[in-house]
Amino acid sequence: MKTGVISLTQKQHDRLDVVNKANTGFLTVREAAEKLGLSERQIQRLKKEVRENGPAALVHKNTNRNPTHAIPEKTKKEILNIRKKPGYNKANFRHFKELLETEHSIVISYSALYRFLNAEGLKSPKTRRRFKSHRRRRRREQAGSLIQMDASPFDWLSLGYDLSLHGCIDDATSQVTGLYLCRNECMLGYHEVVRRMVGIFGIPEAVYADRHTIFRSPNEDKAKAIDAPPGIKAHETQFGRAMSELGIQIIAARSAQAKGRIERLWETLQSRLPVELAIRGIRDIDTANEFLSTYIFALNSEFAVEPQDTDSAFLPLAEGKILDYILCIKETRKLDSGQVFSYRGRRFQIAKSQYSDWLPPKAEVTVMVSPHFGIKAAYRNYVFDTTPALAKQPAKKVVSEKPEMGAKDPSVYKSSTPWVPKEGLPWQPGLPSRQEVLEILDEIFNRPYA
Repeated sequence: MKTGVISLTQKQHDRLDVVNKANTGFLTVREAAEKLGLSERQIQRLKKEVRENGPAALVHKNTNRNPTHAIPEKTKKEILNIRKKPGYNKANFRHFKELLETEHSIVISYSALYRFLNAEGLKSPKTRRRFKSHRRRRRREQAGSLIQMDASPFDWLSLGYDLSLHGCIDDATSQVTGLYLCRNECMLGYHEVVRRMVGIFGIPEAVYADRHTIFRSPNEDKAKAIDAPPGIKAHETQFGRAMSELGIQIIAARSAQAKGRIERLWETLQSRLPVELAIRGIRDIDTANEFLSTYIFALNSEFAVEPQDTDSAFLPLAEGKILDYILCIKETRKLDSGQVFSYRGRRFQIAKSQYSDWLPPKAEVTVMVSPHFGIKAAYRNYVFDTTPALAKQPAKKVVSEKPEMGAKDPSVYKSSTPWVPKEGLPWQPGLPSRQEVLEILDEIFNRPYA
């Protein structure tokens, strides 16, 4: 209990004057009770306490005493020290409250933490902006009925440059169904997000995304126009083909506000995720993606809501379908007589197996490329491994010893010095190395607009 000089308030001075008059007989107990608005019993108690203790009897006994529910000074110092640590100082107050509870076992209410930090001169980095009233689209009734998908460039790892976080969120429940970090917005990032979603939740009915060329052809609107000129074709994108194989409809949004749930998710993650990564010392993409695979459950426990209809629209992957063979790049190539095809400037041969001899000559195969399995070839329902093949030898021109009548002497075209290839050119025939094959995959999956 704190001690010191206590001054009476004006109300306490007025009460003391009435009680003293009651003690000296100038006022009756009933008159004093009417003046102070108290009961006669309370006046009797105050008269006795003032006679025994003087004016101090009118001071509340808890004055200058710390409340029992007050934050201990030791806890206050610990909270301030945690707040100064790297990562924590960038967390908003509500996120900081959750981190105190989960990481340091300090349980404190948001209002108490807010008042304490404000009293210390600390402000939240995330301030509330004025609410803008607008008409909202109603949520879908079932989970899995509609998935909003997008990517957000931001300095997620606090490295000084932006990386693209790919994500998807359920429209009915606001559950984050997948997150994946890449160097830039690309098809690989969206493939991995869908892979994580299907593995945990299942296959949704539809995907709501923007008009990026990853999702749809730029000629799609032109081809559908009434006055479209002939010859305009809208080819299906690789991502669109994968969604068709999974039975997922792609709906193109015409504005960012149309897919507001995923946009608000980016606002939340830009405030929280860099803090979570910083306090765990995560500074590379691979470790961050490993963390994101479990972080979505913490997000969902905090922000997800119950759907109107408890029946889920998510469907399991059909039996016999292999997700790796769907979420990949597929292109058609024709085999030559040696079961060899060309792809991205390299030659690959069908690996020998019990079914490879069944391939007809000059068969059209589907080349499948993925960082998960490399390069494979599919024919009908069979999938074949591939191996790097020898470079194609140029055809040799046969020159006869005795030129025919009227033919020019071939020695005229011969150079006096032998031809020497330029240094660094792949002129010599041979097998491309494994590194060259990996470079092909890296070129495909890490282009800015794959």
